[in-house]
Amino acid sequence: MASDAIAVYVYGIVPADVEPEPHATGVGDPPGEVAVVRHGEVAALISSLTSDRPLGTPQDLTAHAELLDGSAAVAPVLPLRFGAVMTDAESVESELLAANEAEFRAALAELEGRGQFVIKGRYIEDTLLRELLEENSEAARLRAEIRDQPEDATRNARIALGELINQAIEAKRAEDTRAVVAELERLEPLVNQRAPTDEEDAVHLAVLIELDRQPELEETLRGLAKNWDDRVEVNLLGPMAAYDFVSAPNPAR
Repeated sequence: MASDAIAVYVYGIVPADVEPEPHATGVGDPPGEVAVVRHGEVAALISSLTSDRPLGTPQDLTAHAELLDGSAAVAPVLPLRFGAVMTDAESVESELLAANEAEFRAALAELEGRGQFVIKGRYIEDTLLRELLEENSEAARLRAEIRDQPEDATRNARIALGELINQAIEAKRAEDTRAVVAELERLEPLVNQRAPTDEEDAVHLAVLIELDRQPELEETLRGLAKNWDDRVEVNLLGPMAAYDFVSAPNPAR
């Protein structure tokens, strides 16, 4: 640890035999060099903070996620929320690792060989609108009513159409999400349904699966994307740390 450190930043919990990549850096200005504090069979990924600059810049957030996700690709990781700071390495060992060793060891064992992936599907706007108008005669009628008309004169019709469209999207999102979950069942995943981040989100799922089944996951999503051609764009993120499924207690400085 740097002798001028004013605090220690903690990223996550890993097995004790994990070694950080040479010259790996983390949060802070300048970025702290990543090190490991060990206790028994568990360890914490840490770095020194050498200034009072508040954390939370985009660079800090990226450094936090990249370190955890890179580690999760080769070893189980219990991620801590962004901003976990402790006094020094000794407090990390005694107050975090020693106090929770059995719990950490059990959780890491559950994650062995598994990783989180995020599945994001987004409706293609023109296709979605055409589909909704074909399926809902009232929406089609309202759309025809407001076409080429002044906005002020058709305010109520526009509000009613917007409400119909929102309701229809919610129903389609639920149906399409169920379809994706059903397709994934053979991979025996843990599934966490995330809230949509945009009104045109079709699917937003976090799944925890065996890492060696990643090719099967990718093939399944390719099949869905082919069936949904010109309707939904499907993206897969991961592997990453299991943010949606496990976390270590957030230490207090």
